[in-house]
Amino acid sequence: MKSGLAALLALAAGSLHAASTTTWEMNSYQDFVHGKFSGVSLDRAGTLSIAPAVSSLFSSGQAVVWSLAAGPNGVLYAGTGHGGIVYQISPAGQAKVLWKADQPEVFALAVNPSGVLYAATSPDGKVFRIEGGKAAEFFDPHAKYIWSLCFAPDGTLYVGTGGQGEIFRVDPLGHGEKYYSTGQSHVTALATDSQGRLLAGSEPNGILYRILAKDKAFVLFDSPLPEIRALAQGPDGSIYAAAMGGSVSNRLGVQTPTALGATTAGSTPSVSVTVTDSAAAEGDGQAAPELKPKPGAPAAATTAVRPVLNALSPIVELSGVDKSAVYRILPDNTVETLWTSKDENVYDMDLSGPDILLATDLQGRLYRLGADRKNALIAETGEGEIVKLLPSPAGLVAATADMGKIFRIGSAPAASGSYEAPVHDTGTVARWGRLTWRSSDGVGTIRFETRSGNSARPDATWSDWAGAPDGALSSPNARFIQWRVFLARGASLDGVTLAYLPQNTPPVVRSIVVSSAGPGSSAAAKSQSSSSSANASYSITVTDTGDAPSLSSGTPSQTVGRSGGGQIQITWQADDPDSDKLAYSVYFRGEEEHAWKLLKANLSENAYTVDGDSLADGRYFFRVVASDRPSNPPGQAREADLVSSPVLVDNTPPMVRITSSRRDGGNASIDVEAADASSPLRRCEYSVDAGPWTMVEAADGITDSAREQFQIRASNLEMGEHLVVVRVYDIAGNAGLAKTVLK
Repeated sequence: MKSGLAALLALAAGSLHAASTTTWEMNSYQDFVHGKFSGVSLDRAGTLSIAPAVSSLFSSGQAVVWSLAAGPNGVLYAGTGHGGIVYQISPAGQAKVLWKADQPEVFALAVNPSGVLYAATSPDGKVFRIEGGKAAEFFDPHAKYIWSLCFAPDGTLYVGTGGQGEIFRVDPLGHGEKYYSTGQSHVTALATDSQGRLLAGSEPNGILYRILAKDKAFVLFDSPLPEIRALAQGPDGSIYAAAMGGSVSNRLGVQTPTALGATTAGSTPSVSVTVTDSAAAEGDGQAAPELKPKPGAPAAATTAVRPVLNALSPIVELSGVDKSAVYRILPDNTVETLWTSKDENVYDMDLSGPDILLATDLQGRLYRLGADRKNALIAETGEGEIVKLLPSPAGLVAATADMGKIFRIGSAPAASGSYEAPVHDTGTVARWGRLTWRSSDGVGTIRFETRSGNSARPDATWSDWAGAPDGALSSPNARFIQWRVFLARGASLDGVTLAYLPQNTPPVVRSIVVSSAGPGSSAAAKSQSSSSSANASYSITVTDTGDAPSLSSGTPSQTVGRSGGGQIQITWQADDPDSDKLAYSVYFRGEEEHAWKLLKANLSENAYTVDGDSLADGRYFFRVVASDRPSNPPGQAREADLVSSPVLVDNTPPMVRITSSRRDGGNASIDVEAADASSPLRRCEYSVDAGPWTMVEAADGITDSAREQFQIRASNLEMGEHLVVVRVYDIAGNAGLAKTVLK
């Protein structure tokens, strides 16, 4: 086993960047399953190994292979769309056109106990008997669609239709009758159990029926998913049902459900053809069948949700909702959920071996579900979806709905395979370290390649794939990276670790607040607050965003004065994208000065308090520098800074002078002049005999200058002496006072 521990330790010891080295690790099933598999399988323990050999048996050239059936001597029959062709394929893969229908779709095939092939066409569904290369109409159910065919051991043919959701029973001579009406729109799956009883699955409400006799049925299971896609019986008598359709289809303008070709969110449908009724297309006014919801079902369950073929009919993905599931109905009618997926639809099952094999639409994957209910990825065809599975003497056969191909999946492993990991985002441009891996088997060769780029999806701007001999990467530094591995027969891979050093991203200083603070106030206690101090008279925040308030523009000056107790508190907000520890330095300079003066360096808290008396009245700028040097080597440390808006320090109150006072009975007139050396005046008020304060505006109508005149008019004064006190504030909250006595 090749271990990555020693290599990582050596890297940490020999590099200055060890403290910041990050690793991308893939070790589990969930880590690997999102990658791309080519001839490689993934077991439930999260080990990659060579997959069973997958070979192309037949390519029809048609859009899709809808149906498969096994004939005598290993012969296969395939029904296609949208040319309505039935092919006969020999065990060696030699194919010929057996019959071409006059309808575009052959959704179902079945072979009777005597080895004669029957094919069902749609729309305007009919069943044809094909023998000796010739087809003859066998039964017409007068239904829009025929989704499923099933022969009972006695040669009776059951026909599952769409439109009215009816099942017909047809004897060997072609005489048919309506056997059971489900009340649903479509009968999507048919099978018989070991006692010859008919099993049926429906849509748009995924109900599993056991039909006991004509017009008599028992519901074995009512699935929360809209469609029962496949049915089979296990050796112990349990019934297995695959259900799908958990993504709600929004079929704009499509009136009839279509079959197969499901898409996932953000993808393009692999098949882009809509099955229509020709008469309806010509405007005969025929309405779509009504979809009848089951009692208590959510509205989504009433939508026609057979997988979409029309590229103009989007699928609405519901996050967190199961798209498909496999259920087991035990002989006592209890139900177990064996498997669910929120990412892919299951289309078919095979129970011919000891485990359940599941076919899905995620790159045409084949899963094995064991008795412990843990799934393993057996093979990936790389096609849009596997829609049918059929056991054959030469191995399992899988039909795809992506250009109508048929693959044979053997039991022996292939000679080699490859796996491509998902793209990894390091968050910023990174320097690559070593790639190491773990393997429990020393047999076979393992070879890695990597590529990198700065776009989220690999494109022409990415580097070419480059080898990684002994784990040394040659891909250029970038934000995104991807690796792939080539395995030779006998090799396996248990885990991969890729070390990298992200580019150090500088910190960001987001805001600075300057406010007055009272004696004994704790800067640390206020360090996380972006608002002003509780005892600040005025406080304005400057940020680094450049975004102006929605109803104003410009950056106002900040003003501090004595009202807070003689100290100036500077607080700031800063963060680091890499979560590095930060150290701060605080500087200042006067408005007419050029050099920054250091107030304090190497601060770990984001607040600092300075004695207000140490700064004379005037305008100042404060600068905060944040550095991530506590978490990075000296040559790699980054820093950022932010400068505050102008801060007006005003420690001097206005000068207030009463220029004249006059009294006329109960009325008095007082003229006041006020001036401030540093900042504009903001408010004037007066009090008579220590009574309530009364506001006065400047004589020119607005108090906004450093020098103002005020005219006070007091009335209703009682006879006798009165004390009038005038108080004027500047913008910093400093108050100047004057008084006069009226006699």
